Amino acid sequence: KATVSVLNWHRHLQHTHTMASWVEYDKEDPFPIQNIPFGVFQGADGKGRCCSRISDLVIDLHELAAAGHFSAAANAALKEDKLNGFMALGRAEWKGVRAKLQELLSTSNSLKGDAGLRAKVLLKADSVSMVLPATIGDYTDFYSSREHASNVGKMFRPTQAPLLPNWLHLPVGYHGRASSIIVSGTPLRRPVGQTRPDDEKPPTFGACRLMDMEVEVAAWMGPGNKLGDVITIDEAKDQVFGLSLFNDWSARDIQKWEYVPLGPFLSKSFASTTSPWIITMDALEPFLTAGPAQGNEPDPTPLPYLQQSYPGAFDIQLSAELKPQGEASYSTICNTNFKYMYWSVFQQLTHHTVNGCNMNPGDVWASGTISGQTEDSFGSMLELTWRGSKPLKLPSGAERKFFADGDSVNLTGVCKGNGYNIGFGPCEGTILPARKF
Repeated sequence: KATVSVLNWHRHLQHTHTMASWVEYDKEDPFPIQNIPFGVFQGADGKGRCCSRISDLVIDLHELAAAGHFSAAANAALKEDKLNGFMALGRAEWKGVRAKLQELLSTSNSLKGDAGLRAKVLLKADSVSMVLPATIGDYTDFYSSREHASNVGKMFRPTQAPLLPNWLHLPVGYHGRASSIIVSGTPLRRPVGQTRPDDEKPPTFGACRLMDMEVEVAAWMGPGNKLGDVITIDEAKDQVFGLSLFNDWSARDIQKWEYVPLGPFLSKSFASTTSPWIITMDALEPFLTAGPAQGNEPDPTPLPYLQQSYPGAFDIQLSAELKPQGEASYSTICNTNFKYMYWSVFQQLTHHTVNGCNMNPGDVWASGTISGQTEDSFGSMLELTWRGSKPLKLPSGAERKFFADGDSVNLTGVCKGNGYNIGFGPCEGTILPARKF
């Protein structure tokens, strides 16, 4: 009964946009009461603790669960050191916990006056270290921006059609490396490998020279499906736990030499950075919008299993920022939007499982590079500098064709609501020099 009353309370508030909290923050704060993301921080004992966030306060969900504030299933799951168990419970439980947190943080709730509980539950965000929110069993990267795929086609196949024949029929993807996904703030080392800079000479071995980013958004799996089962396009909406920012670092010179015929390998598997907070589908629901039209002639209509009867794109404003070593502040190098994606996260998930592939709680699939139609909205250095032919000029006077050692790259994301923002937190990594062999 308590869970039902909380959900009813939440249904009332979610239509008003006037939810207010006793935690003070301004309307530009990325983590207002309308957000309530999920993540994991490292506790004093070194183990992970499930958490949420409002403004500059991290909410220790382990403590609230130990005090019995949620359902029995949610209490047990939120005392685990990762979010996988909670992800497995499904959307009704996710909604219930999020609604209870909003109730506890609302202006009329008694948590404000419970100093003992507040001291246990609310921690300053800058006092904790965030870790990966889940144990990631599998990771898939898609290639779902029409603008990005077209730009790459124009660069590398200038005499042919920019898009390959299958691209408008299915979400193209490949299986990535889950073990090298790292949380924001973790430095990464420039990879080494084989390259072939001169097509007339044998390949060489050494450090990557064309270090790149890919501005992406990652989806995190909820309950999933059994081997042999399919998640239909209508079921997909309730299977996605949430979204995070994602930088799929790329070694373009290694990629060029290795990717035929089976796709990228060492050029991608060295590191991918995620933001620490997973933003829920309920927080993002007000920002659902129609994506690019599919099936308008001469484009083919997607096959029935991929046809979506609901809006599947999200209006998330995305930026990439660069800070060279020694500089005090970041400079914006790209502004794009998640709503530009041709294939939605729901179509990607359905296609991923249509052959019976099983998805498990905590699995990740990423969107692929998100590029828009204008040059400043291209989501990779490959496109922004057009293979290095148009160096990027920074306010300091520095230039970049690709990234240098010591460069820090950060992705940001925000949804602009009616009097509030939904933010994602940082997705930052600094490039360390390659190891010497």
